[in-house]
Amino acid sequence: MKSKIITPLFIFITSAIFIVAASRLFPHIPNFTPLAAMALFGGVYLSDKRLAFIIPLLALFISDTALQLLFGWGFHNTMIYVYIGFILTSLIGMLVKRNVSIQSVAAGSIISSILFFIITNFGVWAASGFQMGIAGLETTYLLGVPFFSPTLAGDLFFNSILFGAFYLAQIKFPVLIKVK
Repeated sequence: MKSKIITPLFIFITSAIFIVAASRLFPHIPNFTPLAAMALFGGVYLSDKRLAFIIPLLALFISDTALQLLFGWGFHNTMIYVYIGFILTSLIGMLVKRNVSIQSVAAGSIISSILFFIITNFGVWAASGFQMGIAGLETTYLLGVPFFSPTLAGDLFFNSILFGAFYLAQIKFPVLIKVK
């Protein structure tokens, strides 16, 4: 017998991802966003691997589209690098799934932040036409350093919210506990 996809667990996880994605539309510190948290959380708790990529990517795309329509800045020429970092964070979530703990989620969050920094800053350099060779790449990474702290803080904050809320919800609503 094939298991149902639309379960209370799926609805909770998906809703949580879309709710934090919507938080991108409110004023916030630049780079203090739920991006990595959405992908990490989906990678950990969406049991269908395809959906672990699709649901967070869809939430990201919808929030990017809303940002573009409302403010004119949701999409830019380095979006592919943002999405690559996002996909890799979902993969990290699938690794964290093996042993979900405060430590593994924090480690996954930190690794995701570092990976995102490396990939997106490389993307900025690549979009510049690889100006000034390796020196240009080094400069791009140095100029990106001030943006890393709010990225890391946002990732840790939103992972705390998502994973903490889910933990508390499982206590209150045992139907959310996945039977292995």
